[in-house]
Amino acid sequence: MKYLKKMSNFEQFHLDFYQSNYTIDDQEEGYNTYGSNKNLCGSRKSQTGEQPPAGAFAPSEMLLSSQSYTGQILQPTYTPSTLSHLSYTDGFDEEPPLLEELGINFEHIWQKTLTVLNPMKPADGSIMNETDLTGPMVFCLALGATLLLAGKVHFGYVYGLSAIGCLAIHALLNLMSVPGVSHGCVASVLGYCLLPMVILSSSAVVFSLQGILGTLIALLIIGWCSLSASKIFTSALAMEGQQLLIAYPCALLYGLFALLTVF
Repeated sequence: MKYLKKMSNFEQFHLDFYQSNYTIDDQEEGYNTYGSNKNLCGSRKSQTGEQPPAGAFAPSEMLLSSQSYTGQILQPTYTPSTLSHLSYTDGFDEEPPLLEELGINFEHIWQKTLTVLNPMKPADGSIMNETDLTGPMVFCLALGATLLLAGKVHFGYVYGLSAIGCLAIHALLNLMSVPGVSHGCVASVLGYCLLPMVILSSSAVVFSLQGILGTLIALLIIGWCSLSASKIFTSALAMEGQQLLIAYPCALLYGLFALLTVF
């Protein structure tokens, strides 16, 4: 009896110890509440992940992707930056030709050539003041080629006398003129005025210039070259009244080329 009494007391103690108001319905309700709280927290996290705070750094790709695409398939929309690039590429069609960018203007070359061939024609100072070496190089090569046809290999003398003569005339003109002149302008004018000397060397291929007739022709060509050069220098540098002073050193320079041609 005592044993059964003790066992009943132990079972009552066991029930009293584990007694609780917690049921299965409360457990399910708590689980649902936890799930809803979890979903709410996840949605907040997703919202905060999609929309970064104002002070945070956002890459440009994210900002561009958030904008809506308003173009059509295979027809992208144009922003002001792309339009500026397109207008820049279209500007290549409006650029001047390559020869004009290099300073080779055939119209000006032809006008300078006509000015040299006609000593009485007034020179245009704006055109003559340009640094154009295309014509002078052609005329120097033509002079050397015609001398070569006459059996005289004087290419080195032609270029050497041209370089020394340009330096000497440049120094003289800078002493005589107020605005001064550049080396390129002096070389351009002296080179263009070498055209009558090319005519003299071409005639030396046909007949000999060593005689009275050849000497007279050479003197005429020297005067032609020096008169054209002095006329161009006075018009380009505004040196009115000093043409004879400029023609004298030019005549000495072209006289050296005439010596190469005659002898």
